[in-house]
Amino acid sequence: MTYRFGLLGRTLSHSHSPKIHRLLGGYGYSLFERGPDEAEKFILSGEWDGLNVTIPYKKTAYRLADEVSATAEKCGSVNTLVHRNGKIYGDNTDYYGFLKTVLKSGIALRQKKCLVLGDGGAAGAVRAVLSDLGARDIVTVSRRGENNYGNLGLHADAEIIVNATPIGMYPGNGVSPVDLSLFPRLSGVFDLIFNPLRTKLLLDAERLSVPCAGGLYMLVAQAKKSSDLFLGAEKDDAVIDEVYGALKREVGNVVLVGMPGCGKTTVGAILAGKLGKKLVDTDETIEKTAGQSIPAIFEKYGEDKFRELETDAAKAAGKLTSTVVTTGGGIVKRADNFDPLRQNGTVVYLTRKTENLAREGRPLSADADLEKMLAERAPLYEAISDFAVPNDGDPQKTADLIIEKLGG
Repeated sequence: MTYRFGLLGRTLSHSHSPKIHRLLGGYGYSLFERGPDEAEKFILSGEWDGLNVTIPYKKTAYRLADEVSATAEKCGSVNTLVHRNGKIYGDNTDYYGFLKTVLKSGIALRQKKCLVLGDGGAAGAVRAVLSDLGARDIVTVSRRGENNYGNLGLHADAEIIVNATPIGMYPGNGVSPVDLSLFPRLSGVFDLIFNPLRTKLLLDAERLSVPCAGGLYMLVAQAKKSSDLFLGAEKDDAVIDEVYGALKREVGNVVLVGMPGCGKTTVGAILAGKLGKKLVDTDETIEKTAGQSIPAIFEKYGEDKFRELETDAAKAAGKLTSTVVTTGGGIVKRADNFDPLRQNGTVVYLTRKTENLAREGRPLSADADLEKMLAERAPLYEAISDFAVPNDGDPQKTADLIIEKLGG
C-alpha cells in the first residue's frame, strides 16, 4: 500500500521530517511547500492521507478540520490531519512532543512562573502542557500583546522560559529573543527550534548553568504520535529515543579543533568517509573567499584581517548539518567563533605532543615556541570542546575513537 503522507508548510527545504518518518516506519513522506493563498485549498483538496502541519498553518488546519481531538481543542491549533470516514480529523501532537521533552529534561514546572515567547500555533500546546504539569503562572509574551518584549522587566521573576517563536532558527542563527541575564531566578529554558540543534538561547542558558532542552526531541516525539495516527497503530514510546539518537548522529556536525599541525585535516577526511558526512575546512573556505593562500593573507593584510575571514568561515560552517568541520589552530582565539561551531554538533579537541606537530605552511607556528602557544590555547580548546582525543599514532584509530565517543 502506498501512503500519501507529508508535511505542509511555507518553507520546508531544511526539514528533518522525511528522515524521521523514514526511521519511524519507512513509508513515503513528502514535503508540500505552499504559500498562504494555497494552503487552505491544499488541505481541502483531499490529495493526501495524512498531513503534518507547520509554520504558519496550524491555526488554519484547526479551522478547516471537521472534527478535532480534545487535545487540539485545548491547544487551539492542529498540527496533524488525517482522513476519517470521509472527514478531516485534526489532532495536536505538539502537545505530546513538548510533554515528552519536559519529562525527559527533568526540569520541574510545578508552581513555577513560566514565560512563553510567541503566540503562534505551537504556543497553545506549550501553554496546555505547562498548565497540566502544574505551572503557577503562565505569561505569553508577543510583539504587540499586553506582555511584550518592551516590558519584560515586569517578569524578571520568571523561572521557566519557552521559546515558541522562530527567532534564532536557520538561517537566522545566532540571535536570541531575550537576554537571559534579565531573569535571575531562571531554572529552565526550552526552545522549540530544532535547526540549529542549539540556538543562541540554549547556548546562553548553558553558559549560565541553567538546565535547557532544544526542539529536536520534541520534533521526533510529535512525529511518533503523528505516525501512530497515520497508520492507525501505536508504537512503543521507546522508539522516540532510538530515532532521536539516530537523527542527532545523522544531522549533527563534528568539529575538530586543536593546535596547528595536530592532524585535523587528515582525521577529518577519515571521519567524513566513515560517517558519511560532508567535509568542510575553514582554512580552505578562507582561501577560496580571499582568492589567495593563508600565508599570503597574513603577509599582505596581517593576522587581524585573517581572523575576520576566519570568523565568517566559522559562521558559515556552523550553519551546516551532517558535516565534519576542520578548523585552523587559532580559531579559538576569538570567542565569537565558539557559538557558531558548537550550535550544530560536537566539538572534538584533537591533541598531539608538541614535538610531533607539523610546522610547514603555518604562518604562526613555523618559528613559534609551541609549548608557549599550547599553554595559551589549551584552556580555549578545552572550553569549546565536548571531549579530547589524542592523535599521536594512527589517524584511523583516532577517527575510530572519536566515533566511539560520539556513540556511533
